[in-house]
Amino acid sequence: MSTGNVSTRRRDNYRLYMVTWNVGTAEPPPDVDSLLQLDAQPPVDLYVIGLQEVNSNPLRFISDMMVEDSWSHMLMNTMAPRGYVKMTSVRMQGLLLLLFCKQAHVPFIRDIRTTYTRTGIFGYWGNKGGVSVRFSFYGHMLCFLNCHLAAHMNYALQRVDEFEYILDTQDFEEDTPHVLDHKVVFWFGDLNFRIADHGMHFLRSSINSERYNLLWQKDQLLMMKKKEAFLQEFDEGPLCFKPSYKFDRNGDTYDTSGKKRKPAWTDRILWRVKPKTLAPEDDDDSVSTLTDDGHEDYPIQVHQDNYTSNMSYGVSDHKPVLASFKLELRKKCELALVHVSPEDAWSADCNATLSYTVQEDFLSSTWDWIGLYKAGFKHASDYEAFVWVRDIDLPELNEVIKKTWDKDQIPLLGGEYVLGYFSTNLQSLVGLSNNFQILESKRAIMEGLVPENINGLNK
Repeated sequence: MSTGNVSTRRRDNYRLYMVTWNVGTAEPPPDVDSLLQLDAQPPVDLYVIGLQEVNSNPLRFISDMMVEDSWSHMLMNTMAPRGYVKMTSVRMQGLLLLLFCKQAHVPFIRDIRTTYTRTGIFGYWGNKGGVSVRFSFYGHMLCFLNCHLAAHMNYALQRVDEFEYILDTQDFEEDTPHVLDHKVVFWFGDLNFRIADHGMHFLRSSINSERYNLLWQKDQLLMMKKKEAFLQEFDEGPLCFKPSYKFDRNGDTYDTSGKKRKPAWTDRILWRVKPKTLAPEDDDDSVSTLTDDGHEDYPIQVHQDNYTSNMSYGVSDHKPVLASFKLELRKKCELALVHVSPEDAWSADCNATLSYTVQEDFLSSTWDWIGLYKAGFKHASDYEAFVWVRDIDLPELNEVIKKTWDKDQIPLLGGEYVLGYFSTNLQSLVGLSNNFQILESKRAIMEGLVPENINGLNK
């Protein structure tokens, strides 16, 4: 254990916001601003959104494979203008998991991998199971696992078995092959655990009077955590909000149908920080320092700020469940893998120049490219144009490479843009320029694309 004074080692705080929502095959609502709390201050750094029961009838699912599904499309259109980029997504039939981050963090989200596990109908059908994404965030390995487990009151043990099966079968290879190898794991989704024993009258009376604590002892997940050691490693905030299931659609009234399903906290968000006793001695994430008052201080910590449901959305028989966290960590990387920037002024009136510099060794490829993106772009493929970064020769570390950008690939109308270096091997943007202005071209006026000013000049 290192005994260096932690006050000399700076820690940074990042805000993580998570949503889990069984959308019951419904189309997205017209407005999700309050769902995502997009006006929150300070702004969120990472968004992780897990959906269950996204419409996956055969014709719809085939169309979604060719273009973005309606939920992904809506979320990207909502978040891109606020400066959030979709880093990745993974889908298995009705299960969908999306990762967004602020543009400034894009080059520091690396080693992205996704996978999925089917558990429905003898393990061959994907209506139940888990989808996950793992990545390095400023050098710390995080994993997010969105699950939809077996339904109905009597299947609590099966739900635990399914979760164990998902943990055992998901494989990311490399240094963190399994879910629980990651420093921090978030497990969430429609986990389908119910409230046992209590009758409907007692349930609704407790909920209406907001005495949720009267129901905790019979919550199946909390009961299972007392029996299963591996579940005890997962933390969860107190259930101080109305159970998120089951509601009449387009309202906030619990099920009035003939089935009269009992309310339950089926939709949950839990997290696990890798136990110190399981970490290898050479794991930097588990090396602690001592604070001034003698307490151990670890390189990454998770603090939950809020855990609740949002009753205002009624498109489904589930309400969305939300959680916000503070990730407190010491950065392991301060520089983007590649520094890229425009040279001089850019307009479509003449060829332009950009430069890039490899700042850290990584497995580059002749298929790497630099894209030109509008400010507020949605994802790595949302470029206006691109150039290949090199032919055959590998650039030297810290060597400044200049590339010519053909004027025919520069937007005539100009505007605010950003350059991004995309690594084919890493499947992510590993360097972004600052936003810069492309000047409106004289060609745009000559071709009648914009009106001339009163002096007849293009300023």
